[in-house]
Amino acid sequence: RDPADTYRRHKVEKSVPVRSLSRRESELIVKDLDVLIVGGGGILYDFDAKIYLREAQIAYEKSVPTMFYAVGAGPLNDPESQKLVREVLNYASIVTVRDKPSFRLLEDIGVLREIVVTADPAFNLQPDPSPSDKLAKAGIGKGRKLIGMSVREPGRAAPDLKVEHYHRFIADAADYLIERYNAQIVFIPMERKTLFDLHHSYAVIAKMVWPQFVSVLDAEYTPDQIMRIMKELHFVVGMRLHFLIFAALQNIPFVPLPYSGKIIGFLEEMGLDMPPFENITSGRIITFIDKAWDQRDKILDAIKQSLPGLKKRAQQNNTLLIEELRILAARKGQDPNILPGVTPKCS
Repeated sequence: RDPADTYRRHKVEKSVPVRSLSRRESELIVKDLDVLIVGGGGILYDFDAKIYLREAQIAYEKSVPTMFYAVGAGPLNDPESQKLVREVLNYASIVTVRDKPSFRLLEDIGVLREIVVTADPAFNLQPDPSPSDKLAKAGIGKGRKLIGMSVREPGRAAPDLKVEHYHRFIADAADYLIERYNAQIVFIPMERKTLFDLHHSYAVIAKMVWPQFVSVLDAEYTPDQIMRIMKELHFVVGMRLHFLIFAALQNIPFVPLPYSGKIIGFLEEMGLDMPPFENITSGRIITFIDKAWDQRDKILDAIKQSLPGLKKRAQQNNTLLIEELRILAARKGQDPNILPGVTPKCS
């Protein structure tokens, strides 16, 4: 989404605004690649799948190997979207998905290529090593329990999310946490470029009874900085998948707010209960949060049990990619055991 940021942060050789390129312009780039990596994230869903799969289609036409890297799938109810996903993934060299629901969905729509269930790449992230005392130094929540919250915008990946409804029940839940547990609520927007998460955070606050006990982290932070900040929290309640993953990585008990099937996959892996997904009301969500608060030790135990395996599976994405690069190097007569000398071109 932000080629300049990608170039600056990851020190890549080249970064292009792929969504701004014509198909012909994209062809000129893809044809020279050694391998195309598509993903990760939830990109295979109705109608928008064609946007994310364009370069993979080009790669197939140009005989460039393609890896779908820890992708998520769904909702996929549109027949044309199903057909496109099925055809493109069947031509891929490697397909890994980040959860079992994505695996089941892709099998159901007829993907015949072997699909490996790995885990979200975020499980391999490490927090910023600097001291985790940003909130304390800012005087946020002094003497109160810090509870983080994450909200997101409605989108095609979450077509059933009704703005007015979810703003109301999140506001009610936040007020309850303040009253019941003497909490300071800290909204942490995860989607920074569009400002959607920020806008929805303030929209929720506008409906609250106790907005004076709410803070919003409205500055821009890198993922490792967000993880470091989250270390100061006692508990989190959120919608964004990576917000919940960061909580698990920082050993913080959490409650997911239901909006999308990918949250179900994450909870399956963690062995945790899912909040009510249909007919959501403030009362039902508050009851679930209250129960989770009382069972924090149980949640932490589930995190402890599942996290090592998820980290190992997340690393498998890289292992499979390296194996593919070695095969490509051997085909070109290069030493497959000296990958730095291969200098593969990836996108």
